[in-house]
Amino acid sequence: MSEYRLEKLGQESGIFVSDEHTFGTDAFLLADFCSARRKDRVCDIGTGCGIIAMLIKLRYGSRIVTGIDIQPQAIEQFTRSIEYSHLENVNALLMDIKQPDPALFNSYELVVCNPPYKAAGAGIESTGDAARTARHETMCTLDDICLAAAKMLNYGGRFCMCNRPERLADAMTAMKSSGIEPKRLRLVHKNARSAPWLFLLEGRRGGKSFMRIEPPLLMSDGGISDELRFIYGMDAGTN
Repeated sequence: MSEYRLEKLGQESGIFVSDEHTFGTDAFLLADFCSARRKDRVCDIGTGCGIIAMLIKLRYGSRIVTGIDIQPQAIEQFTRSIEYSHLENVNALLMDIKQPDPALFNSYELVVCNPPYKAAGAGIESTGDAARTARHETMCTLDDICLAAAKMLNYGGRFCMCNRPERLADAMTAMKSSGIEPKRLRLVHKNARSAPWLFLLEGRRGGKSFMRIEPPLLMSDGGISDELRFIYGMDAGTN
């Protein structure tokens, strides 16, 4: 287990990261895409170091935010970040989403997940237990994640996730089979000439069949856009 390092998110907030549990650009993009509301109860499945849960609380001030993970070190890091940032109504919960606590069923208006991107048996698996769990479907699959999200959402609640474009069909199929209807899709490109490297997808529990395709998000096209500056600028004080 490596030492924890503090990454500042604002003047009075920060998150502890480690070699095992850290974060990337996709966490910021998903936290922004989900557009949480202040009144929402939010659950982050596979929270890792807790970055998405913390960004949602700091950015939107959602009334309750819970981060769930199966890895004890991830929950320990997240707990330390909550305490350091003096956040209220933010919870770190050690739990296997394949066996969710029934007390959490029908409890959230929004569930989010930045899942393992690689299907079980696809590609060379990462070395180290934490990296393997974060990047490969060794502990749970897209079907497991969507089923857990459907159980935790109240009727009409939203589920937001990100993944690589080659998993888009798998993600939509998993949502539909769990009773979550895909409703909103945005593709993320490095620039206007490149193929997408990430998708952002929102579904609604019990929703009717209709999906909105949003304009692509460009990471760079002659410089960082105002939208990206806003996304990266998520911190305390921008509620």
